Amino acid sequence: MLTHKELKARALERADVKAEYDRLDEEFRFFDEFLKARAAAGVTQAEVAERIGTTQSAVARLESGRGKHSPSIATLEKYAHALGCRLELRLVSEMVSRNTEGKTTRAARHTKKLRAA
Repeated sequence: MLTHKELKARALERADVKAEYDRLDEEFRFFDEFLKARAAAGVTQAEVAERIGTTQSAVARLESGRGKHSPSIATLEKYAHALGCRLELRLVSEMVSRNTEGKTTRAARHTKKLRAA
């Protein structure tokens, strides 16, 4: 039986799978930030739901990124505030260079920050 790591490596050998994986990488990283923030705050999905006036299942859908609709900025702000965080959106030029580890180099970074209150 293949491990998750082996299965992922095998799947990513296919060009079509790799292209889709790369396309979704930014979205996965975004939702991973939500999960990390909730874990750091020591809050359950049910507690977040209560704080923002929704259901646990709605929070689960938001965190998975698999809902039929993308969450509004207002919803993301409520989620962030329920965790004692501030939502910060950035626009990053697609023409930035990346080092060998895939990280954006400081000299090439061009960002505009939009801060939500």
